Amino acid sequence: MEVDRNGLVVLSRDECLRRLRRPGVGRVGLSVGALPAIFPVNYTLFRDDVYFRTAPGTKLVAAARNAIVAFEVDRIEPISHNGWSVLVVGPSEVVSEPAELARLARSLSPWIGDGADVLVRIRAELISGRQIVHPAVRPAARTG
Repeated sequence: MEVDRNGLVVLSRDECLRRLRRPGVGRVGLSVGALPAIFPVNYTLFRDDVYFRTAPGTKLVAAARNAIVAFEVDRIEPISHNGWSVLVVGPSEVVSEPAELARLARSLSPWIGDGADVLVRIRAELISGRQIVHPAVRPAARTG
């Protein structure tokens, strides 16, 4: 088990992907008018890429077209302070291929009604993750 300099357990790529496969809500971070913006989205993972739906005409769709974006998902236990976080970084694009749209329509329903009919893919070029482990069970950090 690798531990970073801050005492967080470094998750392998496979472990990050396993955690990304859990359904839930994540956050997409991108630049809108040269300012950082973060949007909560429900998502699905197919192969190694993250997919989410959004409504046409939003700043999110305009900014997501071929922009490099960040996607983050986490789970934190407030009592024990244990938890984890996974970050995906890569270019985003609007999905328009009919077969891909049909395949993903079954696994990703819009939360905001009929308006969220644009499907966006984030191509996962970088995937990293960390786990917060209670100090009593944390292994010693590796050196060297």
